[in-house]
Amino acid sequence: MERGESVSDRTEAHAAPRATGAWEPRIVAFFCNWCTYTAADLAGVSRMKHAPNVRIIRVMCSGRVDPQFVLEAFAKGADGVLIGGCHIGDCHYVEGNYKTVRRVADAPARPPGMGIEEDRFRLEWISASKGKK
Repeated sequence: MERGESVSDRTEAHAAPRATGAWEPRIVAFFCNWCTYTAADLAGVSRMKHAPNVRIIRVMCSGRVDPQFVLEAFAKGADGVLIGGCHIGDCHYVEGNYKTVRRVADAPARPPGMGIEEDRFRLEWISASKGKK
């Protein structure tokens, strides 16, 4: 994120009205800097195709993704939210991905409790070498 730019600014920009007539889901992805974001970067460097309707927000650790960020993304028009982090046991901050699992499972306002379909929210562990995923 740019200096002074908030998560709200990033999700709002992605939730702007679509220019084309064909419907494409708008996905906001919160990616861990050390693994998932690096994998996305590897995919780009390798010139792999990626979905243009995904807005990636880099966070230092998936454990830093507050459930409020997820709710805000849905409130601002995201059709789906993806949280990507290091595999369990491989977190650069030792226990960050355990914190992510607890936050996702224990959040009282997690998507199913809000009436948001379960398949619109996803948590994935993607290592830095898995650019294809």
